[in-house]
Amino acid sequence: MPDLRKDPIVGRWVIVAENRAKRPHEFESRPHRRRGALCPFCEGHEGNTPDEILAYREPDSPPNREGWRVRVVPNKFPALEIAGSPNKGCDGIYDRMEGFGTHEVIIESPRHVVSTSDLSESQVREVLWVYRDRLVDLKQDRRLVYGMIFKNVGEAAGASIEHVHSQLIATPIVPVNVREEMTGSLDFYHGRGRCVYCDMIQQELAHEKRIVLDTPSFVALCPFAGRFPFETWILPKLHASHYENIRKNEVEELSALLRQVIGKIETALDRPAYNYFIHTAPFDTQELGHYHWHIEIMPSLTKAAGFEWGSGVYINTVAPEASAEIMRSVNMTAKDQHDTH
Repeated sequence: MPDLRKDPIVGRWVIVAENRAKRPHEFESRPHRRRGALCPFCEGHEGNTPDEILAYREPDSPPNREGWRVRVVPNKFPALEIAGSPNKGCDGIYDRMEGFGTHEVIIESPRHVVSTSDLSESQVREVLWVYRDRLVDLKQDRRLVYGMIFKNVGEAAGASIEHVHSQLIATPIVPVNVREEMTGSLDFYHGRGRCVYCDMIQQELAHEKRIVLDTPSFVALCPFAGRFPFETWILPKLHASHYENIRKNEVEELSALLRQVIGKIETALDRPAYNYFIHTAPFDTQELGHYHWHIEIMPSLTKAAGFEWGSGVYINTVAPEASAEIMRSVNMTAKDQHDTH
């Protein structure tokens, strides 16, 4: 019998239809295809990107040349542009503003690799710290309200360049998905006086059915009302609303966890395309008692169709408990678990 589940944060309903379930090997695999053209993100090709905004480099290496470990550049084809200002206006009942914002690319390795799992823990650690640095910097611009960090891996997930990279788009508005989370979590907080994410973490750790990995400061889990097969969230155990306030020891722990979770997904599902993104509180807010930053990882295994688009109700063909059990059973080798570079 299918199961209707309600997300406790935004109130979204999900149908968990195990009668339609597939085992990991039954999902259509779309392997990463290497492209023959020159890669603009590889070391030595710095002239093929705009000038860098930030780079973690070897001592005395000049900007926009070899010697970098992580590099941030403006997107060559930006969704939004930083020149000017939002210039809010309206057209009758319709609100509008100019396409103001920033669109940056975080190039995560000078080597040509395609996934976070191909990076060492020290490289992932620097990527996570770059995320923090860029959010801290952009937060100083009062015209900007929100910074969305996201990653597309594989063609099915929307990646146009296979070289491992993330993106950051900062906007003068709060994205609707984040606003829904903030509204839902505030309603829960007003009703119960507690953070819904903190309650979720406590319940999941007590029951363990949907836990993928558990570390001293973080937990990786398949959410109760997950929309997609193998959807996985990573949350800090201690309440925190802003990712940019993360501490150095937390970044070190998170880098190992993120790399291992993605490794488990790739091993269980034969390296699928995937997306991940960080949901964090807006720039113009202080620490929020009701909101909790987190990372959501979405393997690209199924597509939304007419019912999903028409109703807003997703059909998940693999129960989150089954997804978590499969990922827990994946044994990572010593080489996968530790820094190899």
